[in-house]
Amino acid sequence: MIKSILAASISSALLFTSPITKADWQDIQQEAQGQTVYFNAWGGADNINQYIQWAADRIEDQYQVTLKQVKLTDTADAVNRVLAEKAAGQDTQGSIDLIWLNGENFRAMKGNQLLFGPFSQALPNYQNYVDENARQSLTQDFGTQVDGMESPWGMAQVIFMYDTATLSTPPKSMTQLLAYAQANPGRITYPEPPQFLGSTFLKQALYELSPHRKALSQPVDQVDFKKVTAPLWAYLDQLHSVAWRRGQNFPSGAEEMMRLLDDQEIDVALSFDVSAASVQIDQGNLPDTVRSYVFQGGTIGNTHFLAIPYNSSATAGAQVVANFLLSPEAQIHKQTPTVWGDLSVLSYDKLSAADQQKFDDLPRGIATLSIEELGQTLPEPHSSWVSALETEWRKRYAN
Repeated sequence: MIKSILAASISSALLFTSPITKADWQDIQQEAQGQTVYFNAWGGADNINQYIQWAADRIEDQYQVTLKQVKLTDTADAVNRVLAEKAAGQDTQGSIDLIWLNGENFRAMKGNQLLFGPFSQALPNYQNYVDENARQSLTQDFGTQVDGMESPWGMAQVIFMYDTATLSTPPKSMTQLLAYAQANPGRITYPEPPQFLGSTFLKQALYELSPHRKALSQPVDQVDFKKVTAPLWAYLDQLHSVAWRRGQNFPSGAEEMMRLLDDQEIDVALSFDVSAASVQIDQGNLPDTVRSYVFQGGTIGNTHFLAIPYNSSATAGAQVVANFLLSPEAQIHKQTPTVWGDLSVLSYDKLSAADQQKFDDLPRGIATLSIEELGQTLPEPHSSWVSALETEWRKRYAN
């Protein structure tokens, strides 16, 4: 039963992997009218929730599709729900129609055949505005081939922050960061894994320090984990001895790091939100002398996506929603710093002159880097590395 439904979903989606005709898309839009799309998305940020509601209002007006956000604290909960529905034989009328995910959660859904598709490359706005050659993360989600099974929604990249009033030249590599920490004990730290930014710090360090960088694109069980990661643990052993609170305690995430930076307890903070410093300055949580920067060799970036579960009862509506969220209108609004500040997945060169100008006119914020200043993006390691790194870190350093 499961295989037959999956086959039907895949075969119907494959009809549109070649350039979609207006008639094809009109059929999907007509089928979508009156559908309710239950969108499972992390609900931990008010501005993101407000953006989703803005999109819901626009989608209701334009397409007569109702978008309802189901707010999650952990995306894995939604993945487990779909898995449970499949195990129970609930192959239609699933509780989730659209899900915001990437990385390990996408790999789990794809590996367990929990996804409808391929569909993303058939979306008109994908065909019109997305350049797959622009970033590896558009086609490889933490090392897992996307294969049209999820639609790109936004991009993030690690940025660092410092206060120019107290620090003139910030460290711009992991090696420089350690040297700075040794010269200035107690002034450097990072979030505690498995908080995602803390885990990202480990991956950033591993990229810079290990001579076996190519191994990071492979599943972790296919490489010599001990050999590849040895430089990372040696580095952290040195860093923790001179870190904030001597590496016995760690910040809970980007928000606490920025508070510590504001209180002048630490000299460098980090975030996965390129607009974070500007937003916090505007809200009075950081001094206006704080600026953002990236490491000289690049920093880790990724793309986050939208996927449709295989047993969704509103696949047409979900595709309409995903297509709208790829529109220049939706991407411009999302990249507005006072709305969200999330980086667009659209190719600038594919936009009309009018839409290019709208992107150009977006306020950047006093401490937000331009696309050019963000420089090289390092790809995420294969998603299997996350759990392995977190487990080893906790074995070595958790109190």
